[in-house]
Amino acid sequence: MRTIAIFDSGVGGLTVMRAIKDTLPHCNLVYLGDTARVPYGTKSKETILRYSLQVSQFLYAQGVDLLVIACNTATAYGLHEVRARYPIPVIGVIEPGIDATLQTTTGGKIGVIGTSATIASGLYKRGIQERLPAAHVTEIATPLLVPLVEENWTGTEVTRLTLERYLSGFPVIDTLVLGCTHYPLLKNDIAAVLPNVALVDSALATARVVAGLAGQCSEQQPRSTFYMTDTSSRFREIATLFFGEEIASIEHIDL
Repeated sequence: MRTIAIFDSGVGGLTVMRAIKDTLPHCNLVYLGDTARVPYGTKSKETILRYSLQVSQFLYAQGVDLLVIACNTATAYGLHEVRARYPIPVIGVIEPGIDATLQTTTGGKIGVIGTSATIASGLYKRGIQERLPAAHVTEIATPLLVPLVEENWTGTEVTRLTLERYLSGFPVIDTLVLGCTHYPLLKNDIAAVLPNVALVDSALATARVVAGLAGQCSEQQPRSTFYMTDTSSRFREIATLFFGEEIASIEHIDL
């Protein structure tokens, strides 16, 4: 295994890329953020699938060995179709997130937050209850959280009030699934509103699955390549925040 590709509708998937880089430091990584068309979560499933296939085709043409759909919405509506098209491993973030949730919950009282499209798919609730039938799963769409994160408004009063409004809709829960790759940047804000609830971030769980499929990479000077469909200065700044280190170069592409 040499090159792993990761894509998301925006920059949220960089949390997944970071976890993969930390787990597999000797692999080449390629990231594509479809920032010109973010967010996917408010679009129709047909549009989400079309975008996912376009992005996947571009990445496959780069000669990658494994593809990670680091977007809950694209995973919900595009994973099976993308897998069927390409002779390389393709994984999403929902199944690893479900696995992590089942390992985390203590009482089976589980909440899920995500984009409107991810919540409408019902994949988290069905996946959890198929394996833990006694689980009580409540899903709430939280579409305002993505723009708040991308405006770097974490830790602000606006974000706190927005979270309080959304999260007040949950009954008593012991575990909350962060069903969007943007949401890990809100962990501190969410923990302040739900202080006794365990938070599940699928990035680490996804990285473990990737490591199991990829095996050991042996690149002596591994490269991280970044593509975006909109390379505005705002996206560059937020990308650096998500990735956790300075991103020196982002290549603009049109799909």
